[in-house]
Amino acid sequence: MTKRILVATDGSELSQRAAAAAIGLAQSLRASIVGCAALPVYPYHGVGEAAPAELTFRAQAAATANGHLDDIERAAAAAGVAFSRILLEGHPDDIILQAADAEGCDLIVMASHGRRGVASLLLGSETQKVLARSQRPVLVVR
Repeated sequence: MTKRILVATDGSELSQRAAAAAIGLAQSLRASIVGCAALPVYPYHGVGEAAPAELTFRAQAAATANGHLDDIERAAAAAGVAFSRILLEGHPDDIILQAADAEGCDLIVMASHGRRGVASLLLGSETQKVLARSQRPVLVVR
């Protein structure tokens, strides 16, 4: 039985749709939601003067991700669904799978941007990576 649903968000309209689907499912199953956002890895390795830039980068990334999770939290509260959040730094597919394991989630809900062909090869598909590696069910919303 599904008791904890992890919903991954990047703040896009598609991930908002995935969150709405996850909340509706959680409400009907009397499950809780774990909102998950992956923080980008700081792309530079500097010392001295670069340190303040890294702190600013991390703070802005966390604030943006928390804003996306706040939106999901408000929607979950309005639906009477328990909500918790997890923010970790790293590659999104790794973070989603780690969070699902750490939080004991029974289901992962995420969006797919539907990229195909060269765009898919160049940009990659976090959804495809999660689908390929996940040991638990994944609901893909488009």
